[in-house]
Amino acid sequence: MSKRFTLSGFWLSGPTYKVGLMLSLCGEDFAYHSLNLRAGEHKSPAFLAKNRFGQVPALEDAKTGLSLCQSAAILEYLAAEMGKFHGDGAAGAARAREWMYWDFDRLAGPIYRSRAQRLGIRAYNQPIMEMYWAEGNAALKVLEEALGKTDWLAGAHPTIADIDVYGVAAYAPQAGFDLAAYPAIAAWMKRLEALPGFIGINDLPKATQA
Repeated sequence: MSKRFTLSGFWLSGPTYKVGLMLSLCGEDFAYHSLNLRAGEHKSPAFLAKNRFGQVPALEDAKTGLSLCQSAAILEYLAAEMGKFHGDGAAGAARAREWMYWDFDRLAGPIYRSRAQRLGIRAYNQPIMEMYWAEGNAALKVLEEALGKTDWLAGAHPTIADIDVYGVAAYAPQAGFDLAAYPAIAAWMKRLEALPGFIGINDLPKATQA
């Protein structure tokens, strides 16, 4: 039987992981297409027809015919379609969206870029790395303070905000950040990891990674 959703991405991509995690937590058995970024598959005409920005991830919904890009937009779409992780009412959804925007603005950049440096994917000079280190720790402190007051970011239950931010925080150790210094974040991550359907950052297929 064909699957409703097809996720195209790359196994090292945090945003790809966010979408895979959301689908798995929703109990969706999705198809996964791993792109070879080094070979430029994300810039091919076939992929650009699905994702005009030539980035990963991209999600295709066979039921609605929609092909969607940008992980935050995909998470919001899936929350609406699946009726899960969307927050309690309009206020809960708005609060979840607020955290997702904050994540992109403050947390994702320094952690993803520091990780890319350590993996040899990017090369930044020392002043830039020191800036990312300071910005990353400042954002983690904001997150730590918030999670010291509540179990979940946008209400009494997990939402796409938690999935989105987890999809960055999970890579913090690879980026050189010590999460032992943030016990509230560590406890929140364990809560999310205990949810049915959870998959880790290494659980997406690695085919065509070379």
